[in-house]
Amino acid sequence: MRKFALCIAALMIINTIFISKVHGESNNAPNIESEAAILMEADSEQVLYEKNANSQMYPASLTKIATAIYAIENGNVNDKVTISSNASSKNVKGTTVFLEEGEKVPLLQLIKGLLINSGNDAGVAIAEHLSGSEEQFSEDINHYLKNVVGVQNTHFKNPHGLFDPEHVTTAEDLAKITNYAMENETFEEIFGTKEMEWDGKTWDTTIITHHKLVKGEIPYENITGGKNGFVHQSGYTLATTAEDEDLSLIVITLKSNERNGVYDDTIKLLDYGFDHYKTSYIDKDTSFTLDGDKYINPEKRAYTHTLNDQIEKQVTRDGKLSIVNEEEKVIQSYNLTKATTDSKSQAGKDSNKENSQTKDNFEINYLLFVLLSVVLLCLVVGHLYRRNKYS
Repeated sequence: MRKFALCIAALMIINTIFISKVHGESNNAPNIESEAAILMEADSEQVLYEKNANSQMYPASLTKIATAIYAIENGNVNDKVTISSNASSKNVKGTTVFLEEGEKVPLLQLIKGLLINSGNDAGVAIAEHLSGSEEQFSEDINHYLKNVVGVQNTHFKNPHGLFDPEHVTTAEDLAKITNYAMENETFEEIFGTKEMEWDGKTWDTTIITHHKLVKGEIPYENITGGKNGFVHQSGYTLATTAEDEDLSLIVITLKSNERNGVYDDTIKLLDYGFDHYKTSYIDKDTSFTLDGDKYINPEKRAYTHTLNDQIEKQVTRDGKLSIVNEEEKVIQSYNLTKATTDSKSQAGKDSNKENSQTKDNFEINYLLFVLLSVVLLCLVVGHLYRRNKYS
């Protein structure tokens, strides 16, 4: 009996260890050092990992992602911008592209200098060109971020991210801003640029991105773009995009105390995403039926799920499609369009067509009947005529 009990206990321990190990391998998220972070899938906009993602933080130069997309969408990239004294490199702190007062620089070049070389002077020049002053630019870009991009917890005081106690955002907002910006081809190209020739009035050089994953200093496949940042109050910050055939990922890491800490955390999150998830799609005009009613998916939709998830699509009476995993958790939901009008219209067309065919068949049969009756009548008349003639 004692041996039997020991065997049972041993089996229970082994089973517990095994189950814990499998569960950990499939669901255990990475441990990161950055104070705040988020991993988002771009197409589905689903959050796959978050840590203090809604806490307001200082973004440092990640601010320039917002400034760049705002300038691309609200300015003419072919404009020649005249550099003011305020925007010249001698009057702007931190990293610059050595702009000189009176120098004329195309807006597109300033955007490139802003993103690739993190030029704070380029940010000031862009702000003044678009809004007249840094103060007005702050109002304009905050309105844009709230009403166009759709973020709610961001308030910027400048175009570059130099420290201001009121200059704050969140990891989630930065992921949304980056995702929005990456839909623009001009931004996407600049965001992924490793280096470019800079032909300035007093500075001719090759500028190289400061993002170690983008320029390949830290090798990692599938990187498509990125921006780094640092001021003492924000610590090290990093925005990174990467994609393969199954996923398009955005990673934001904020406030790491170590220069390489943000990169270590970013790689952990990218590995976690690529190793555990994939994105599937529902094509436009895909139809679903519930109790005889037809519902249509009005546009291509994406949902992200773990590699081994058994997915079920459920339609509710109010026309909502829910993507449910094997744990019965709703991982994504979309509104469908009820096909009532189209169905009735099609049914009416089918009914009219059927009625028309019925009418045509009736007329043909009627004509055949009349023709046959005439033939029979002729035969009868002919028979009576011959009978009378020979009688």
